[in-house]
Amino acid sequence: MSDKRRAAFVFGGLGCLALVLVLVAVFKSSPKPERASPEVPVDVAQVSVSDVPEQIQALGAAQAWRSDVIVAQVSGVIEKVDFTEGAPVKAGQVLAEIDPAPYRAALLQAQGVLKRDQAALDTAKRDLARYKSLAATDSIARQTYEDQMGLVQQDEGIVMADQGAVAAARVNLDRCHITSPISGRAGVRLIDPGNVVGGGGVSASTNGASATGSPVSAGAAGGANPGAGAMGSVTGGVTGSSGIVVINQITPIAVTFTVPQSDFAHLAQVTDGLRRALKVAAFTQETNQPLGEGLVSIADNKVDPATGTVQLKAKFDNADEKLWPGQYVNVVLTLDTLRHATTIPVTAVNKGPKGAFVYVVAGATAQYRPVTIRSTQGPLAIIGDGLKAGETVVVDGQMILKPGSKVRIKANGGVTAPTGRA
Repeated sequence: MSDKRRAAFVFGGLGCLALVLVLVAVFKSSPKPERASPEVPVDVAQVSVSDVPEQIQALGAAQAWRSDVIVAQVSGVIEKVDFTEGAPVKAGQVLAEIDPAPYRAALLQAQGVLKRDQAALDTAKRDLARYKSLAATDSIARQTYEDQMGLVQQDEGIVMADQGAVAAARVNLDRCHITSPISGRAGVRLIDPGNVVGGGGVSASTNGASATGSPVSAGAAGGANPGAGAMGSVTGGVTGSSGIVVINQITPIAVTFTVPQSDFAHLAQVTDGLRRALKVAAFTQETNQPLGEGLVSIADNKVDPATGTVQLKAKFDNADEKLWPGQYVNVVLTLDTLRHATTIPVTAVNKGPKGAFVYVVAGATAQYRPVTIRSTQGPLAIIGDGLKAGETVVVDGQMILKPGSKVRIKANGGVTAPTGRA
């Protein structure tokens, strides 16, 4: 190729390259048409001001206010069962009766020993009176008079022991009638007529031949202290571990539940150290139906280190007997009422690196707004600072929002903030 043709080829290539660079520069510098930002569909709610009850919600369990296991205090054969299973009973009502015959015999024996020893004491006192007058005239030795004084004191002691034996026999005879110490509701009976019971409960044996051991003791027949063995073994011979029936007091009834130690500190503050009772309500777990209202003024004396909670106990009148021992319930404890509190739905609150914030709708734009959350009560967030009544906040759709995003409120998208449980 000649030099002229080579030079023409080079200059032609350079010209094409320059033309391409010019075209690129022109197209790159030309402005692109801006695309409008899409509107984000959101649900909103208005910031409101209202009185909000400050509450603690917990899981609780009902239990009898008092629960007494009725056991026999003397041994014997059950003659009668005088209560209906599952029915109400009154304090002092007879629940069961033990065969009283051995205890009547023991009482009669103790009374006989007392009468005999009382007669011996009376004789000793008359002799002492005679010895006293004879000793005054030196008709008998002084030692004889003093010995008689000692005999009288000894007989007085024997009579006192006999009186105690009679009192014990009467107590054991009375205990053949087993009564309820409280008013409440009887459970399933644990005995039947004909069963043998002991001082410690019900025996598996149903043979009543030795139901009470040997309440009439042979020790009553004389001796230095003939009254000491009058009762013999009135409660021996039969033992057991179960009761006759369990009586549960359910009017009133108790509901126990636990609260976190942080909430307990606030609770103690608003109640002046539990000197003021707090209102508590119980609801069914399945349908959240109300079961009654009560007062809580009893707290455990320690924080459970395993759970960091404190156990509380509330008293419910339970006149309609909707609460039953062993029943699990939802508990709502009202600590205080926040007056004129600024509230929004808790779903409007977002968490960021700098704390809580919400998106406030102004016109058609979402604005970032940091807020201070005082507390949450169910579906409501109590605002300490950052919002004013009447402003509109986003409650749904905020996950794709940015400060300044255009928003479109959905049809029927306005949300009314719940008011909480009264």
